[in-house]
Amino acid sequence: MSNGTAPQEPAPNEPTVKSTSPVVPRWARKSTLVLVIAALSLAVFGTTTQTWLTVHLDPTQLGQAVSSQDGLQVQGSKAATTVTALALVALAGGLAASIAGRAARWIITAIILLAAAGIVSAAAIVLADPLAAAQGSIAAATGISGSSVQVDVTAFPALAVVAGALLGLSALAIVPAGHYWKARTKYDTAIGSAAGTAAAPTGPADEIDSWDRLSRGDDPT
Repeated sequence: MSNGTAPQEPAPNEPTVKSTSPVVPRWARKSTLVLVIAALSLAVFGTTTQTWLTVHLDPTQLGQAVSSQDGLQVQGSKAATTVTALALVALAGGLAASIAGRAARWIITAIILLAAAGIVSAAAIVLADPLAAAQGSIAAATGISGSSVQVDVTAFPALAVVAGALLGLSALAIVPAGHYWKARTKYDTAIGSAAGTAAAPTGPADEIDSWDRLSRGDDPT
């Protein structure tokens, strides 16, 4: 006769505890949103390295500055100087959003939105009045300003407008997507508790989340 206690079997009607944590949507994943913002910022920056305007002048005015057949090529960085800087600001903002706290993400969103609005505005001005945008390059190449010439516009200013608009829409997604991101500091957690929000759901960790946890000394595996 054995004195050991027989193992207890689970009751057949005992309810099974299941996880109710919602799955993080793909658009709200930190790595996805940061990658989209970075790609759009680089796309805007890339357009400024290309020719936005082609100015056709009298060959006697051009001299040896440019071929009379191709005309004077004006890059986006010269036609709209602010676009290059604003694209870099948006890129930095997107990268900062990946490590920012809850309150800082609102500020970053506003900065990226302003940068996107500036990009769209500057590129639209070039499309509306290409001659005025080319006057600086014309004066630098020929020493003559205010001349009436033919200016052809390439597709790159329009691409900058589209990329800038998409960049602004992506920035608007930072705040709602941030509710799915894990709190990085006790201060962020306290803000969420005071506002009556639930703790961040346990979803599949992306690359940026894993890197954040590793930098804090946690094992993401």
